Amino acid sequence: MALEIVVPEVSDGVTAGTVVSIAVAVGDQVEEDQTLLELETDKAVVAIPSPAPGKITAINVSEGDSAAIGSVIMLLDAATEVPQAAEIEVAEDAETRSKVLSPVEASPAPPAPERLSQPVPAVAHLPPAAGLPESAAVDLTSIRRDHQVAPAAPSVRRMARGLGVDIYQVQGTGPGGRISKEDIRLYVRETLQALPSAGSALAATAGSSGLRPLPDFSQWGAISREPLSRVRELTADAMGYAWATVPMVTQYDKVNVTELEAFRREFNAGTTAEDKLTLTAILVKVCAAALKAFPQFNSSLDLARKELILKQYIHIGVAVDTPGGLLVPVIRDADQKGIESLASELNALAAKTRERKISPADMDGGTFTISNLGGIGGTAFTPIVYAPQVAILGVSRAETQPVWNGHEFTPQQVVTLSLSYDHRVIDGADGARFLRWICAAIENPINLVMKN
Repeated sequence: MALEIVVPEVSDGVTAGTVVSIAVAVGDQVEEDQTLLELETDKAVVAIPSPAPGKITAINVSEGDSAAIGSVIMLLDAATEVPQAAEIEVAEDAETRSKVLSPVEASPAPPAPERLSQPVPAVAHLPPAAGLPESAAVDLTSIRRDHQVAPAAPSVRRMARGLGVDIYQVQGTGPGGRISKEDIRLYVRETLQALPSAGSALAATAGSSGLRPLPDFSQWGAISREPLSRVRELTADAMGYAWATVPMVTQYDKVNVTELEAFRREFNAGTTAEDKLTLTAILVKVCAAALKAFPQFNSSLDLARKELILKQYIHIGVAVDTPGGLLVPVIRDADQKGIESLASELNALAAKTRERKISPADMDGGTFTISNLGGIGGTAFTPIVYAPQVAILGVSRAETQPVWNGHEFTPQQVVTLSLSYDHRVIDGADGARFLRWICAAIENPINLVMKN
């Protein structure tokens, strides 16, 4: 039976991916679930398996090609009959499963429309900028009335919530005014273009029209060009958006880790590499406890409704340096796990991330982020808040410094911590208290259980 293998919808809104490797050739016999190729989409590399045993009769893509969702990438002469509705799972969330197999006579699914790669929270009603007519202002105030229900599918409602969009402001283009995902994307794009207060900084993140043209560098010497990786492209978009929209403050403090490092060395002498205890794993546990003590740091700001969303779960993202760029897998329910368990999970997740085997679901849902550059160097740095989170902790390399113990100066290992936070949500005094709480818990771990 001749079957088409098409690119699955690996995550909601993703429209295409880049073929990073092809594991088979025309004429190869393959087994069911054998990896055929690897596709990079957003920040994840997804392996696409064979849905059935058989022989590869055609390969329509090459390494480096861009493949749209629904496009035919290979033809398979299946050795057994495969139901038309056969599916493969490419992510943990059931909603990210997509049909990737169809008979040759079926038409491939059309690619999904383009979406914004970074969620953009809606903002409250803004006055018109100077020189602009009243009609140019954007009113994002909720317009829901009584028990009215917007005509939209649950998946569309979830998408609107994730983007911070009031769905009752969106004009549906479907039958009876039904709202589609494309209507949500169009609303966000038009809103960004109409916002007068963000200025050129937002324009630079929203499209090339706001970018200043570059000079011809070749007039001064030889140059070369290389395309941005998908990870770098998304990082630039997310960081540009955060810098343009979030008023950030960075607080610094120093913590004595001499006794902690001695304990860590002793512990690691009797354990395996997979269970190795790192300072980052300890900080995940400490930060999880701190977020319970200071819940405003575990929140998101909803300006459209003039509310602060306080999350009852604690999912901590940990920045991982990879050859393709910085990725942030998420440790879920960190407050409910012991340090040994967190260390093992973090080591496995970091290895999976560096191998680019992580899925989009593994990087979603973070409520707070830790970025540890201690293994590389530097005395301090200013991390950028990853919106819609409101805070991020930066960790630098330990240094031996003279510390006064009340009688004399003694050599101690000291680490500088950098806490960046959204000043719309967190005041400077709260930022100082939160960071000092973390330092006190590291220096005297009894603080971790004093109020639990």
